[in-house]
Amino acid sequence: MRITRTLSTAACALALSTLASVAHAEPFAPDIEDSVQKAAKALMQQYEVPGLVIAISDKGKQQFYSFGLASKETDARTTPDTLFEVGSISKLFTATLASYAQVEGKLSFAEPVSHYLPQLQGSAFGKVPLLHLATHTAGGFPLQVPDNVKNDEQLQDYLKHWQPSYQAGTHRTYANPSIGMLGVIAAKSLQMPFKSAMQNMLYPALGLSSTYLSVPQDKMPLYAQGYDKQNQPRRLTPDVLADEAYGVRTSARDLIHFAQLNLNTGKPASAIERAVQNTHTGYFQIGPMTQDLIWEQYPYPVTQADLLEGNSNTMAYETNKAVALNPPLAPQKAVWLNKTGSTSGFGGYIAVLPDKQQAVVILANKNYPNSARVELAYAIFKALN
Repeated sequence: MRITRTLSTAACALALSTLASVAHAEPFAPDIEDSVQKAAKALMQQYEVPGLVIAISDKGKQQFYSFGLASKETDARTTPDTLFEVGSISKLFTATLASYAQVEGKLSFAEPVSHYLPQLQGSAFGKVPLLHLATHTAGGFPLQVPDNVKNDEQLQDYLKHWQPSYQAGTHRTYANPSIGMLGVIAAKSLQMPFKSAMQNMLYPALGLSSTYLSVPQDKMPLYAQGYDKQNQPRRLTPDVLADEAYGVRTSARDLIHFAQLNLNTGKPASAIERAVQNTHTGYFQIGPMTQDLIWEQYPYPVTQADLLEGNSNTMAYETNKAVALNPPLAPQKAVWLNKTGSTSGFGGYIAVLPDKQQAVVILANKNYPNSARVELAYAIFKALN
C-alpha cells in the first residue's frame, strides 16, 4: 500500500517550495529523511528553483520527494508524475536504441556512417565509425547544430562539408549533432522513423508509460512549466535533431524505473536487457571519467571532487583528450554511472550505483548548475550508505 504524507517547514523566501510531499511504502530512517529534505530545500532557495522532484531507489524500494510548484502561474504542485524536460538525459535513450539495434543485428558500432547513409559516401563524416557518435569522439562537432541548419536537406549539406578538428577517437567534444545522427541511423536500421522507434517500440519495451517526445494533449496538465535563469517561463522549442539529442519529457516515476533497469548486474535475459547493459561498456578515459555509450562512469567509491570535475563546464564545453580503452571495459558493478541534462528551463540528473543497487533521479523546472545536482545526489547516497 502506498502512503503519502506532507511535511512542512517555516516560511522562507520560497515559501511554497518548502512544502514537500513524500510518497513511499515505508519511511527511510529519520536522519536520511532529514538529509534529503534539508539538502533539497537549500538548493531550491539558493537557485530559486520553483519545483523539484527527487526519486530514490534503494534495493528495489522506490521513494519520491516532491517540492514546490510545477507552475508558478497556476500554482500546480509537483508530483512523481509531473513531466519534466530532461535535456541530454535523452541521449541515454538514444544510445539504448542504438544498442538494441546492435543486439538485434541491425547495426554495428564498428561500421562507418556511410554504411547506413550512403549519400554521405566520400565525406569525412561518412568515414566516422558509429562508436564515436555514441562517445562524443567523432572529431570535433559543435555543441549544437548550427543555427542556419533548419531542415534535413540543410543538415545533409552541413554533414557533407563538415571537417574534423581531430582524428576520431582521440578527443572528446560533447556534441548534439553526433549523437543526434546516431539516433537517425539507429532508427533507420530498424526501418522506422526515430519518433516511432522510441515512442512505439523502445519506451514500451523499457516499461515506460509517461515518457514522450511529443506530450499528448491529454497529458499537458502534467507538463511542468520551465523557468530560465531570469525566472522567465521557458519550454523547449524543437530544432533539427532535438528529438534524438535532448527532446525527452518524462516523469520521476518513469526515470527511476529506467534507472532501476540500469542496476541489473546479472546475466541479461532479453534483447532489451542486453541493450541496456551494453551501454555501460567503457570505451575512453577522459580525466577521472570513463566514457561509456553516453553514460559517464567512475570507479566506486568515488570522490565528490572527481564527480564535479567530470560534470564540469570544462568537460561539457571544451575539447578534452580521450584515451581509448583497448580492449573496452566490460560493464562493471562497482561504479557510479551518471548523466546530466538541461534545457533553457529545466535541469535534471540521474545517477546509479549497480553494486549498491541504488539510484537517484533529480528533476527541476529550472536550469541550475550541474555541480549543485551532483552535490545533492552525493549527499543523498552518503545518507543512504
